[in-house]
Amino acid sequence: MPYVSLVGAAGYTGQEALDRVLGHPELELYAVGSDSLAGQDAAALDPRLNRNGGKRVPRLITNAAALACEADVTILCLPHEQAASAALPSRGVVIDLSGAHRLHDAAQYDEWYGFVHPSPGGLGEWSYGLPELSPPEGRLVANPGCYATAVLLALGPLADAIDRDSVVVDAMSGMTGAGRGLKASTHAGFVLENVSPYRVGAHQHVPEIAQALGFPVSFTPHLLPVRRGLLATCNVRSTGPDLRALLEEHYASSHVVRVLPEGVVPELSRVQHTDGAELGVFADRHTDRTIVICALDNLGKGAAGQAVQNLNLLFGFAETAGLRLEGVLV
Repeated sequence: MPYVSLVGAAGYTGQEALDRVLGHPELELYAVGSDSLAGQDAAALDPRLNRNGGKRVPRLITNAAALACEADVTILCLPHEQAASAALPSRGVVIDLSGAHRLHDAAQYDEWYGFVHPSPGGLGEWSYGLPELSPPEGRLVANPGCYATAVLLALGPLADAIDRDSVVVDAMSGMTGAGRGLKASTHAGFVLENVSPYRVGAHQHVPEIAQALGFPVSFTPHLLPVRRGLLATCNVRSTGPDLRALLEEHYASSHVVRVLPEGVVPELSRVQHTDGAELGVFADRHTDRTIVICALDNLGKGAAGQAVQNLNLLFGFAETAGLRLEGVLV
Protein backbone atom coordinates (compact mmCIF):
# COMPACT_ATOMS: atom_id res chain seq x y z
CA MET A 1 0.00 0.00 0.00
CA PRO A 2 1.33 3.49 -0.83
CA TYR A 3 1.93 5.62 2.25
CA VAL A 4 0.19 9.01 2.24
CA SER A 5 1.22 12.24 3.91
CA LEU A 6 -1.44 14.94 4.10
CA VAL A 7 -0.32 18.58 4.40
CA GLY A 8 -2.83 21.19 5.60
CA ALA A 9 -5.39 18.88 7.19
CA ALA A 10 -7.28 21.55 9.13
CA GLY A 11 -8.84 23.21 6.07
CA TYR A 12 -11.98 22.04 4.30
CA THR A 13 -10.15 20.33 1.44
CA GLY A 14 -7.68 18.81 3.91
CA GLN A 15 -10.45 17.25 5.97
CA GLU A 16 -12.20 15.95 2.86
CA ALA A 17 -8.95 14.47 1.52
CA LEU A 18 -8.24 12.85 4.90
CA ASP A 19 -11.68 11.24 4.94
CA ARG A 20 -11.18 9.76 1.47
CA VAL A 21 -7.72 8.42 2.28
CA LEU A 22 -9.12 6.72 5.37
CA GLY A 23 -11.83 5.10 3.26
CA HIS A 24 -9.52 4.05 0.43
CA PRO A 25 -8.83 0.30 0.20
CA GLU A 26 -5.34 0.75 -1.30
CA LEU A 27 -3.85 3.60 0.77
CA GLU A 28 -2.15 3.76 4.15
CA LEU A 29 -2.16 7.06 6.04
CA TYR A 30 1.34 7.87 7.29
CA ALA A 31 1.37 11.50 8.41
CA VAL A 32 -1.09 14.34 8.93
CA GLY A 33 0.18 17.92 8.99
CA SER A 34 -1.44 20.99 10.51
CA ASP A 35 0.48 23.93 11.92
CA SER A 36 -2.47 25.00 14.07
CA LEU A 37 -2.98 21.53 15.59
CA ALA A 38 0.56 20.11 15.58
CA GLY A 39 1.32 17.96 18.61
CA GLN A 40 -2.31 17.11 19.31
CA ASP A 41 -4.26 13.89 18.85
CA ALA A 42 -6.44 13.44 15.79
CA ALA A 43 -9.55 14.10 17.91
CA ALA A 44 -8.50 17.76 18.03
CA LEU A 45 -9.25 17.91 14.30
CA ASP A 46 -12.51 15.99 14.61
CA PRO A 47 -13.77 14.00 17.65
CA ARG A 48 -15.06 11.30 15.30
CA LEU A 49 -11.56 10.30 14.22
CA ASN A 50 -10.06 7.09 15.63
CA ARG A 51 -13.44 5.70 16.63
CA ASN A 52 -15.03 2.34 15.85
CA GLY A 53 -11.87 0.44 14.94
CA GLY A 54 -11.25 2.07 11.56
CA LYS A 55 -7.91 3.19 10.17
CA ARG A 56 -5.96 5.10 12.77
CA VAL A 57 -5.04 8.75 12.29
CA PRO A 58 -1.61 9.49 13.78
CA ARG A 59 -0.84 12.39 16.08
CA LEU A 60 -0.77 15.63 14.09
CA ILE A 61 2.58 17.16 13.13
CA THR A 62 3.60 20.43 11.47
CA ASN A 63 3.15 20.88 7.74
CA ALA A 64 6.92 21.08 7.29
CA ALA A 65 7.33 17.75 9.06
CA ALA A 66 4.60 16.18 6.93
CA LEU A 67 6.38 17.39 3.78
CA ALA A 68 9.70 16.04 5.04
CA CYS A 69 8.25 12.53 5.42
CA GLU A 70 8.71 12.01 1.66
CA ALA A 71 5.84 9.55 1.54
CA ASP A 72 4.74 7.67 -1.57
CA VAL A 73 1.95 10.26 -1.93
CA THR A 74 1.94 13.81 -0.57
CA ILE A 75 -1.36 15.69 -0.79
CA LEU A 76 -1.02 19.47 -0.47
CA CYS A 77 -4.06 21.27 0.94
CA LEU A 78 -2.41 24.61 1.63
CA PRO A 79 -3.33 28.18 0.61
CA HIS A 80 -2.05 29.13 -2.85
CA GLU A 81 1.01 31.15 -1.84
CA GLN A 82 2.07 28.69 0.86
CA ALA A 83 1.83 25.79 -1.57
CA ALA A 84 3.89 27.71 -4.13
CA SER A 85 6.76 28.13 -1.66
CA ALA A 86 6.51 24.73 0.05
CA ALA A 87 9.63 22.56 0.20
CA LEU A 88 8.38 19.68 -1.92
CA PRO A 89 9.52 16.12 -1.23
CA SER A 90 12.15 14.75 -3.61
CA ARG A 91 10.31 11.50 -4.19
CA GLY A 92 6.78 10.18 -4.53
CA VAL A 93 3.67 11.64 -6.09
CA VAL A 94 2.66 15.16 -5.08
CA ILE A 95 -0.91 16.33 -5.68
CA ASP A 96 -1.52 20.03 -5.06
CA LEU A 97 -5.13 21.07 -4.41
CA SER A 98 -4.26 24.77 -4.44
CA GLY A 99 -3.88 26.95 -7.51
CA ALA A 100 -0.13 27.31 -7.02
CA HIS A 101 0.89 25.08 -9.92
CA ARG A 102 -2.04 25.16 -12.36
CA LEU A 103 -0.92 27.99 -14.63
CA HIS A 104 1.93 27.61 -17.10
CA ASP A 105 2.70 31.34 -17.28
CA ALA A 106 4.29 32.44 -14.00
CA ALA A 107 3.46 36.10 -14.72
CA GLN A 108 -0.23 35.31 -14.34
CA TYR A 109 0.19 34.59 -10.64
CA ASP A 110 0.92 38.21 -9.84
CA GLU A 111 -2.10 39.29 -11.91
CA TRP A 112 -4.66 36.69 -10.77
CA TYR A 113 -3.43 35.40 -7.40
CA GLY A 114 -1.68 38.48 -6.04
CA PHE A 115 1.81 37.05 -5.48
CA VAL A 116 5.00 36.57 -7.46
CA HIS A 117 5.56 32.86 -8.00
CA PRO A 118 8.77 31.77 -6.21
CA SER A 119 9.52 28.88 -8.60
CA PRO A 120 8.52 30.00 -12.10
CA GLY A 121 10.94 27.62 -13.79
CA GLY A 122 9.34 24.58 -12.22
CA LEU A 123 5.76 25.16 -13.38
CA GLY A 124 6.34 23.14 -16.55
CA GLU A 125 7.00 20.04 -14.45
CA TRP A 126 3.40 19.93 -13.21
CA SER A 127 0.66 18.13 -15.13
CA TYR A 128 -2.92 19.40 -14.98
CA GLY A 129 -4.94 16.50 -13.62
CA LEU A 130 -8.50 16.59 -14.92
CA PRO A 131 -9.01 12.84 -15.52
CA GLU A 132 -11.81 13.09 -18.08
CA LEU A 133 -9.92 15.57 -20.28
CA SER A 134 -6.24 15.62 -19.31
CA PRO A 135 -5.25 12.59 -17.19
CA PRO A 136 -2.39 13.18 -14.74
CA GLU A 137 1.17 12.47 -15.82
CA GLY A 138 4.44 12.31 -13.92
CA ARG A 139 4.82 12.69 -10.19
CA LEU A 140 3.71 16.33 -9.83
CA VAL A 141 -0.01 16.95 -10.34
CA ALA A 142 -1.89 20.24 -10.14
CA ASN A 143 -5.48 19.51 -9.14
CA PRO A 144 -7.94 21.74 -11.06
CA GLY A 145 -10.01 24.43 -9.36
CA CYS A 146 -13.65 23.70 -8.56
CA TYR A 147 -15.16 26.23 -10.97
CA ALA A 148 -12.66 25.27 -13.64
CA THR A 149 -13.58 21.61 -13.24
CA ALA A 150 -17.28 22.28 -13.78
CA VAL A 151 -16.76 24.57 -16.78
CA LEU A 152 -14.21 22.28 -18.41
CA LEU A 153 -16.34 19.16 -17.94
CA ALA A 154 -19.18 21.02 -19.67
CA LEU A 155 -17.16 22.64 -22.46
CA GLY A 156 -13.94 20.67 -22.87
CA PRO A 157 -15.41 18.03 -25.21
CA LEU A 158 -17.13 20.83 -27.16
CA ALA A 159 -14.16 23.18 -27.61
CA ASP A 160 -13.90 22.52 -31.35
CA ALA A 161 -17.66 22.54 -31.94
CA ILE A 162 -18.73 25.92 -30.54
CA ASP A 163 -18.35 29.57 -31.45
CA ARG A 164 -15.55 30.61 -29.12
CA ASP A 165 -16.77 34.20 -28.93
CA SER A 166 -20.23 33.08 -27.80
CA VAL A 167 -19.42 31.46 -24.46
CA VAL A 168 -20.93 32.99 -21.32
CA VAL A 169 -20.74 31.19 -17.98
CA ASP A 170 -22.69 31.97 -14.81
CA ALA A 171 -21.54 29.85 -11.88
CA MET A 172 -22.57 29.51 -8.23
CA SER A 173 -20.79 27.90 -5.31
CA GLY A 174 -21.38 27.15 -1.67
CA MET A 175 -19.49 28.89 1.13
CA THR A 176 -16.81 26.22 1.55
CA GLY A 177 -15.42 27.19 -1.85
CA ALA A 178 -13.90 30.24 -0.18
CA GLY A 179 -11.90 28.18 2.32
CA ARG A 180 -12.04 28.07 6.09
CA GLY A 181 -10.30 31.37 6.81
CA LEU A 182 -12.38 34.11 8.41
CA LYS A 183 -13.51 36.90 6.12
CA ALA A 184 -16.42 39.33 6.02
CA SER A 185 -17.75 38.00 2.71
CA THR A 186 -18.38 34.55 4.20
CA HIS A 187 -19.82 35.74 7.51
CA ALA A 188 -23.28 34.25 8.15
CA GLY A 189 -24.79 37.71 8.39
CA PHE A 190 -23.70 38.42 4.82
CA VAL A 191 -24.27 35.03 3.20
CA LEU A 192 -27.59 33.86 4.63
CA GLU A 193 -30.72 35.02 2.77
CA ASN A 194 -28.43 36.40 0.07
CA VAL A 195 -26.87 35.55 -3.30
CA SER A 196 -23.98 37.75 -4.39
CA PRO A 197 -21.64 37.85 -7.39
CA TYR A 198 -17.99 38.26 -6.49
CA ARG A 199 -14.64 38.78 -8.22
CA VAL A 200 -16.64 39.82 -11.25
CA GLY A 201 -14.37 39.75 -14.28
CA ALA A 202 -11.40 38.89 -12.09
CA HIS A 203 -11.74 35.36 -10.72
CA GLN A 204 -8.50 33.35 -10.57
CA HIS A 205 -10.04 30.37 -12.36
CA VAL A 206 -10.53 32.41 -15.55
CA PRO A 207 -6.94 31.97 -16.87
CA GLU A 208 -7.02 28.32 -15.84
CA ILE A 209 -10.16 27.74 -17.92
CA ALA A 210 -8.71 29.64 -20.88
CA GLN A 211 -5.46 27.69 -20.67
CA ALA A 212 -7.29 24.36 -20.83
CA LEU A 213 -9.85 25.31 -23.48
CA GLY A 214 -7.50 27.31 -25.66
CA PHE A 215 -9.71 30.42 -25.55
CA PRO A 216 -11.19 32.73 -22.88
CA VAL A 217 -14.78 32.71 -21.68
CA SER A 218 -16.96 35.31 -19.99
CA PHE A 219 -17.22 33.98 -16.43
CA THR A 220 -19.13 35.35 -13.42
CA PRO A 221 -19.13 33.51 -10.07
CA HIS A 222 -21.78 33.87 -7.35
CA LEU A 223 -21.81 32.89 -3.68
CA LEU A 224 -24.75 30.74 -2.55
CA PRO A 225 -26.09 30.52 1.03
CA VAL A 226 -25.29 26.79 1.22
CA ARG A 227 -22.31 24.95 2.67
CA ARG A 228 -21.23 23.02 -0.40
CA GLY A 229 -22.05 22.36 -4.03
CA LEU A 230 -21.37 24.17 -7.29
CA LEU A 231 -23.37 24.75 -10.45
CA ALA A 232 -22.08 26.23 -13.71
CA THR A 233 -24.47 27.31 -16.48
CA CYS A 234 -22.64 27.58 -19.81
CA ASN A 235 -24.38 29.37 -22.66
CA VAL A 236 -22.84 28.58 -26.06
CA ARG A 237 -23.55 28.53 -29.79
CA SER A 238 -22.78 25.38 -31.79
CA THR A 239 -20.92 25.70 -35.08
CA GLY A 240 -23.01 22.82 -36.42
CA PRO A 241 -22.48 19.60 -34.45
CA ASP A 242 -25.03 18.14 -32.02
CA LEU A 243 -23.53 19.16 -28.68
CA ARG A 244 -25.54 16.66 -26.62
CA ALA A 245 -24.31 13.82 -28.83
CA LEU A 246 -20.70 14.95 -28.39
CA LEU A 247 -21.01 15.02 -24.60
CA GLU A 248 -22.82 11.69 -24.43
CA GLU A 249 -20.12 10.08 -26.55
CA HIS A 250 -17.28 11.58 -24.52
CA TYR A 251 -18.67 10.49 -21.15
CA ALA A 252 -20.27 7.21 -22.24
CA SER A 253 -17.80 5.10 -20.24
CA SER A 254 -17.31 7.47 -17.30
CA HIS A 255 -18.24 6.33 -13.79
CA VAL A 256 -17.81 9.87 -12.44
CA VAL A 257 -19.49 12.22 -14.95
CA ARG A 258 -23.02 11.57 -16.16
CA VAL A 259 -24.91 13.29 -18.96
CA LEU A 260 -28.51 13.37 -17.76
CA PRO A 261 -31.43 12.38 -19.99
CA GLU A 262 -33.16 15.10 -21.97
CA GLY A 263 -35.28 17.36 -19.80
CA VAL A 264 -33.55 16.41 -16.53
CA VAL A 265 -31.71 19.28 -14.85
CA PRO A 266 -28.58 18.92 -12.69
CA GLU A 267 -29.17 19.64 -9.00
CA LEU A 268 -26.89 20.45 -6.10
CA SER A 269 -28.73 18.10 -3.76
CA ARG A 270 -27.75 15.08 -5.87
CA VAL A 271 -24.05 15.90 -6.00
CA GLN A 272 -23.42 17.33 -2.53
CA HIS A 273 -21.09 15.08 -0.49
CA THR A 274 -20.24 13.05 -3.62
CA ASP A 275 -17.37 12.90 -6.08
CA GLY A 276 -19.52 12.74 -9.19
CA ALA A 277 -20.72 15.38 -11.63
CA GLU A 278 -23.97 15.83 -13.54
CA LEU A 279 -24.33 17.45 -16.96
CA GLY A 280 -27.55 18.71 -18.47
CA VAL A 281 -27.90 19.85 -22.10
CA PHE A 282 -30.76 22.08 -23.28
CA ALA A 283 -31.66 23.89 -26.49
CA ASP A 284 -32.69 27.51 -26.04
CA ARG A 285 -35.98 27.65 -27.96
CA HIS A 286 -35.77 31.43 -28.41
CA THR A 287 -32.23 31.59 -29.83
CA ASP A 288 -29.80 29.36 -31.67
CA ARG A 289 -27.87 28.70 -28.48
CA THR A 290 -27.32 25.63 -26.31
CA ILE A 291 -27.20 25.66 -22.52
CA VAL A 292 -24.89 23.14 -20.82
CA ILE A 293 -25.17 22.90 -17.04
CA CYS A 294 -22.72 21.14 -14.74
CA ALA A 295 -23.34 20.40 -11.06
CA LEU A 296 -20.72 19.00 -8.70
CA ASP A 297 -19.55 19.23 -5.11
CA ASN A 298 -16.82 21.86 -4.81
CA LEU A 299 -15.09 19.79 -2.10
CA GLY A 300 -15.67 16.47 -3.91
CA LYS A 301 -15.16 16.35 -7.67
CA GLY A 302 -14.02 19.97 -7.36
CA ALA A 303 -11.21 19.16 -4.92
CA ALA A 304 -10.52 16.11 -2.73
CA GLY A 305 -12.45 13.56 -4.78
CA GLN A 306 -10.65 14.63 -7.92
CA ALA A 307 -7.29 14.40 -6.14
CA VAL A 308 -8.00 10.78 -5.20
CA GLN A 309 -9.22 10.07 -8.74
CA ASN A 310 -5.90 11.42 -10.05
CA LEU A 311 -4.01 9.34 -7.51
CA ASN A 312 -5.88 6.20 -8.58
CA LEU A 313 -4.94 6.73 -12.21
CA LEU A 314 -1.26 7.28 -11.41
CA PHE A 315 -1.00 4.13 -9.29
CA GLY A 316 -3.12 1.92 -11.52
CA PHE A 317 -5.91 1.47 -9.00
CA ALA A 318 -9.56 1.31 -10.01
CA GLU A 319 -10.39 4.89 -10.98
CA THR A 320 -13.30 5.04 -8.54
CA ALA A 321 -11.49 3.49 -5.54
CA GLY A 322 -12.20 5.50 -2.40
CA LEU A 323 -14.66 7.83 -4.16
CA ARG A 324 -18.21 8.65 -3.09
CA LEU A 325 -20.37 7.83 -6.09
CA GLU A 326 -23.21 5.59 -4.96
CA GLY A 327 -26.33 5.88 -2.88
CA VAL A 328 -29.35 8.14 -2.59
CA LEU A 329 -28.97 11.33 -0.58
CA VAL A 330 -31.94 13.06 1.04
